[in-house]
Amino acid sequence: MTATLAPPAAAAPSVRENRWERPALGALLLGTLVAYLINLSANGWANSFYSAAVQAGSESWTAFFFGSSDAANSITVDKPPASLWLMELSVRLFGPNSWSILVPQVLLGVATVAVVYAAVRRPFGPGAGLIAGLTLAVTPVAVLMFRFNNPDALLVFLMAAAAYVMVRAVEDGRTRWLVLCGALIGFGFLAKQLQVLLVVPGLALVYLFAGPPRLGKRVLQLFAAGASLVVAAGWWLLAVELWPADSRPWIGGSQHNSILELTLGYNGLGRLNGQETGSVGPGGELPAGGNGMWGSTGLTRMFEAAQGGQIAWLIPAAMVTLIAGVLLRGRAGRGDRQRASLLLWGSWLLVTGLVFSFMAGIFHQYYTVALAPAVAALAGIGAVLAWRNRSRALVRSATALALALTTATAWLLLSRSAEFLPWLRWAVLGAGALATVLALVALPRRAAVAAALIAAFVALAGPVAYSVQTIATAHSGSIPSAGPNVGRGMGGPGGMRDRAGFPAAAPGGSATTGTDGARTGGGAMGGLLGSFAPTQRVVALLESDADNFTWVAAAVGSNSAAGFQLATELPVMPIGGFNGSDPSPTLEQFQQYVREGRIHYFIGGNRGGPGGSSTSTSSQIATWVQRNFTATEVDGVTLYDLTASE
Repeated sequence: MTATLAPPAAAAPSVRENRWERPALGALLLGTLVAYLINLSANGWANSFYSAAVQAGSESWTAFFFGSSDAANSITVDKPPASLWLMELSVRLFGPNSWSILVPQVLLGVATVAVVYAAVRRPFGPGAGLIAGLTLAVTPVAVLMFRFNNPDALLVFLMAAAAYVMVRAVEDGRTRWLVLCGALIGFGFLAKQLQVLLVVPGLALVYLFAGPPRLGKRVLQLFAAGASLVVAAGWWLLAVELWPADSRPWIGGSQHNSILELTLGYNGLGRLNGQETGSVGPGGELPAGGNGMWGSTGLTRMFEAAQGGQIAWLIPAAMVTLIAGVLLRGRAGRGDRQRASLLLWGSWLLVTGLVFSFMAGIFHQYYTVALAPAVAALAGIGAVLAWRNRSRALVRSATALALALTTATAWLLLSRSAEFLPWLRWAVLGAGALATVLALVALPRRAAVAAALIAAFVALAGPVAYSVQTIATAHSGSIPSAGPNVGRGMGGPGGMRDRAGFPAAAPGGSATTGTDGARTGGGAMGGLLGSFAPTQRVVALLESDADNFTWVAAAVGSNSAAGFQLATELPVMPIGGFNGSDPSPTLEQFQQYVREGRIHYFIGGNRGGPGGSSTSTSSQIATWVQRNFTATEVDGVTLYDLTASE
């Protein structure tokens, strides 16, 4: 390969395929598929909150459309339903089980690897695309979330697809690419609302700067993209907002039954300022008066214990690539595709990373999967740029800096799990020191190949080890985490989370992880962040005369209800939604349901989060039930038969 940059007009490699490219891509995608499918059933129901909603949507088209937690449509999950739709269609075809729920997520992971490969390949060639795809495939948080049923898998796929489409738009300037890009972002909004918009500024500015048409047309095309975004997201929002409230489920996560409130509040500005009404508690830094539940904010947040092992391995190298790559393309014309690609992925990483670093509201370590495509793309681009320009002293210096920072980062992250492969950090340290020194030297080709292999070990050994451990370990609950335990949960110091991702059992209770991934046994009763797997005796009671009831049971909090619903495949009312804090149903509504004989049992025990406060609607309902009905203990589960008052 040439040792100097090609003229700007020929900067981007041809998209013509090499003979080895398709077999290499096939191996990458097949390897990703096989790896992600290994031990998949160990995750059981994964996040039972979403699995229960999938079960409901597979039984009721109304629940499917709205994203209801139960097939009787009492309340929705606290997100739009797009991420549930693929899983619900799968369950309709193959029945409710772990694989029918999780395999669609795996396929989204493989598709995301393919899309990132394609997006990087077009301006930088197949080598860069393959390295980017491989890096994404072995990023620990990606391995975790593409084997899990949270909305993030669909979200990340759609963002990556939008980036690929923008690469095509920068190439030929056709309006159809802009419209498609907007539609993908809009559909991403229906997966996880405002988070998808974090990539929009970068996409728009890249096209505004580098798009082929004249400025006026570029502006009009971006307006067309914006209109497409609004239509793709707005049709569902408008339908929900205009639908009569008394004939649809309550909008979970809102205090006033409004999808707009959910969008702008709990899932919007509340995530940034920490003022999420109905949340489990304040965020922010401990000295600032928060409870520290989501960890401290600041530039180093992505490198802290809770997040570091998920995503941070190659962030420093990605930043070096961004700066060095833009400098290398400094004399290229405005429409240079390589510089545009660097700016696209770099803006994605910077904007999303900074928002994650400083948001004071709810933040979980698995959110960092949204950074994975950008980090992986810049890693692939950096590797190829370093190789092609290795004869240049400044490039060798930048490569050495990237390797030194990668080595230091790997040492830091691996040291936090000292009992996990204790030799690995020393191997990475030694190899990293050697690779850094070799990067500074103008080596002959064979020696350069050897040095590149050493550098690849330094960059990927830690992520691969974490990813293998993640595949080998069962993950379930609301806050999963990739890799070995590093003593942090809930996004910050002192959080309670076991290795399966559940909150610690309540004092005096006990809990273990069952074969289906749900909590079993003891008095913890599932609680706010984990579900409970009832025994066959309890299931039999709930199933008795089930056809005579709208809900076979009701429980405070969606996770408390989810385990019972998944075990019976019958509607269980989640009072108060995810946190138990939504005012749905009201005490009066619940009393009316009981008088009408629509609910068979009330499940007592752990009330989870804010829903347990004495003034909350869910607490009022629980108190009323306790005062008017007799409790019966069945295999550790407290049941109140609502058809028989005292």
